[in-house]
Amino acid sequence: MAIRERLSGNEAVAYAIKQINPDVMPAFPITPSTEIPQYVATYIANGEIDTEFIHVESEHSAMSATIGASAAGARALTATSSCGMALMWEELYVAASDRLPIVLALVNRALTGPININADHSDSMGARDTGWIQIYAESNQEVYDNFLQAYPIAENKDVHLPVMICQDGFITSHGVENILLVEDDKAKAFVGEYEPEHYLLNEKEKMAVGPYAVSNYYMETKRAQRQAMQNAKKVILDVAEKFESMTGRKYGFFEEYRMEDAEYAIVIIGSAAGTCKAAIEKIRKETGKKVGLLKIRVFRPFPEEEIAEALKGMKAIAIMDRSEMFAATSGPLGAEVRAALYQAKSEAEVVNYFYGLGGRDITVEDFEQVYANLEEMAKTHTVKDMYKYIGLRDKEEM
Repeated sequence: MAIRERLSGNEAVAYAIKQINPDVMPAFPITPSTEIPQYVATYIANGEIDTEFIHVESEHSAMSATIGASAAGARALTATSSCGMALMWEELYVAASDRLPIVLALVNRALTGPININADHSDSMGARDTGWIQIYAESNQEVYDNFLQAYPIAENKDVHLPVMICQDGFITSHGVENILLVEDDKAKAFVGEYEPEHYLLNEKEKMAVGPYAVSNYYMETKRAQRQAMQNAKKVILDVAEKFESMTGRKYGFFEEYRMEDAEYAIVIIGSAAGTCKAAIEKIRKETGKKVGLLKIRVFRPFPEEEIAEALKGMKAIAIMDRSEMFAATSGPLGAEVRAALYQAKSEAEVVNYFYGLGGRDITVEDFEQVYANLEEMAKTHTVKDMYKYIGLRDKEEM
């Protein structure tokens, strides 16, 4: 029987870490992820797990130590947010190119500047091309479930890439929700033991990790990383299927909400999907209009063909970004979804909006207005306000 609990998102991640009992966790505190290493350190102090916790002097050192532990053959992880991730930027590329199955608990927070401690996706979206798998959660339940699935994905022999498990700062990280926990023995069996094939402390094999790559070899390394990312798509679905058989909770690349007959769709990542679902139910009940939601769970590897197929037949689509890209095309999610739709020769009208930057609230009424805009776009075949910021305080375009 599942264990019923009430936990914050940070507590849920820490509990998953306790169940996994990894070998090494280097970490440096930063809001709003600080609680994760704090809870883990408490588990260690109480003798509940035997993870080696390393107190480091910065986030750069945290990822460096995590890389070193993983290269040595340990199951390793760390946690961070925002500027902490920015400080470990160099090491993110190292972890991915060294093909180390590290897991990072990322609590999404806006990057400076100006200084802000609230949720948006500028930290993880800025790292979208570092070679890490990225999986996002709407709720505390999802971030717990995603974390349990992270190591089986990362450590698969066809993947061997680091995985970033993302949740929205304060919204889920500190908000308390009802949650169903997997029993300890089942969680441990699901994740399994880590048995690396090649590692630095293997006395029977001489090897180097992260050597200098001259021009004759560098490109092949990147091609191998790309292949691993492509392989990860099948592994992510296979692990999700195993997880569903254990818990009954189904996961994939994305969630389709009321999409079976939808004509107007929103594409979004993270906790705001819950508010969008409430708007969908309100609109359908009051007007009968066929509105739906595609909530992206896996952003890397990007499921281009699957997303285009899920959005086939839509009259109009709004892609909602919680991160600026300052590009002529759109935000990061908008750019990739629009490219997928273009490649699939979609005839839907498509608009990209920015919302929730720096923790700005988005409401049911905001989503109702977005759906109304989509209906108007479908009628007029005219896309207005491609770069509109939802909920902008002065109501003037910038």
